[in-house]
Amino acid sequence: MDSSDHLEPVSPIVQGPKKGMPPGMRAALVVGLLYLFLVGVKMLEGGVKLLGSDTAGGLFDGITNPLAALFVGVLATVLVQSSSVTTATIVGLVAAGQLPIEIAVYMIMGANIGTTVTNTIVSLASARKSEEFKLAFTAATMHDFFNIIVVAVFLPLEMATGFLLKTATWLTDLLPVGKDATFNSPIKGAVKWGASLIEGVLEKIIDNPTVLGVSFIVIGIIVIFVTLMYITKNMRTLIAARIETSINAVLAKSGVVGMGVGAIVTVAVQSSSITTSILVPLVASGILLVRNAYPITLGANIGTTVTALLAALATGAASGMTIALVHLLFNVFGILLVYPIRKIRYIPVDLAEKLANVAAKHKWVAIAYVGIAFIAIPIVGIVVLN
Repeated sequence: MDSSDHLEPVSPIVQGPKKGMPPGMRAALVVGLLYLFLVGVKMLEGGVKLLGSDTAGGLFDGITNPLAALFVGVLATVLVQSSSVTTATIVGLVAAGQLPIEIAVYMIMGANIGTTVTNTIVSLASARKSEEFKLAFTAATMHDFFNIIVVAVFLPLEMATGFLLKTATWLTDLLPVGKDATFNSPIKGAVKWGASLIEGVLEKIIDNPTVLGVSFIVIGIIVIFVTLMYITKNMRTLIAARIETSINAVLAKSGVVGMGVGAIVTVAVQSSSITTSILVPLVASGILLVRNAYPITLGANIGTTVTALLAALATGAASGMTIALVHLLFNVFGILLVYPIRKIRYIPVDLAEKLANVAAKHKWVAIAYVGIAFIAIPIVGIVVLN
């Protein structure tokens, strides 16, 4: 298929609004929102420290089983519809010393699975047209199957060897700080100043340390969630008109180029869900072949790790950087595990196509799949294993 014949926008998801603030002003707004996001991470960390180890530890009582931690990561991400929020929160808690980093590794894995639910839900919009739905559901669930396969391999391997955590720790030690030291970056100083302003106001209003700590945590999480939502919205508007052209431009290129586009777009919009959700209608409409969309999806997995790395810079803790690097390594190693070998490269796509064939004939299967895989199994897993 010659992609040059299909450059017309085909979906509202691809098109940005025709009117709005100038691009320069919108870009400045994004910078401000990004700063507030980092302030939110710092407030979350400060609130957990203020509560003290015993109280804060109660937030994660019983989460010592790797599988339970995995399911917590899945469910938390499904509930907030953003792996960025989940991973940023995990980074803050690890940096504060209130979430064991060994358990956080498995929560990060779970967040990778949970983030795929958004584009799967988006695919349901094509349910009335069987052929389009089959393509849309395949494009969505190949992301699910890829992450599930990588977790199925890496989870027991991590339990047996700790290779992800050990590698991330080694990389952290190579940074210009010593082991267990802190990062004294300009970003950290600016973020600490912003967080201290808000915390100072709250301290004048609230006398009870426990209530104050809870307030820091709640406000921190709200700030993280809201700022990421608006960063995504504004960055999507800034680049939306260029996304389709960029995607089609890589059709004749290698899979590595597709991964690069997926990573760049995801870093720009600060959401892998946006990138993969854009691909769904493009595949459904025939503009993109499923196998051309596949490497772009994998690139989105890499791009989404930037949020956790930024959050780690805000906390300034080596442990925070280590868990952020675990997120990056998990996705990089996952691609190296599956993509280079032709015989296994397209297993996630093949599995997605088989599920889509069934779902196209029986629409309830698609709904049941979402409910069981992303909600029922994690809840049951947490209850049984916790």
